[in-house]
Amino acid sequence: MSEKLEKLMEELSTLSVLEAADLVKMLEEKWGVSAAAPVAVAAAGGAAAAAEPVEEKTEFDVVIKDAGAKKIDVIKVIRQLTSLGLGEAKALAETAGSKVLTGVGKDAATDAKKKLEEAGANVVVE
Repeated sequence: MSEKLEKLMEELSTLSVLEAADLVKMLEEKWGVSAAAPVAVAAAGGAAAAAEPVEEKTEFDVVIKDAGAKKIDVIKVIRQLTSLGLGEAKALAETAGSKVLTGVGKDAATDAKKKLEEAGANVVVE
């Protein structure tokens, strides 16, 4: 690499993220181009330096692993949480790995788990 390019690279390395973004906008305006593709290439190359943010899970499933000793209480809670009839709720309680609720928010899943555990069930939120 030439000395001129190395010096330019050192100068650019001192820029903050906001300054670098401003520089990109200025160069796009001056040269009438879009830096979308080069930015994507640069981001892919710099993936080792900065980890991508992990997308937070927003939908959860409430799964019964075991109804426990108080199966009747667990069935009552399942009926409160869902619109299932007695037979369907009983089948859920008796089948390990049954999903009581699917695709619910974190608060609803946590609340359902708490109620089912208070009734005696062994529950996980996935």
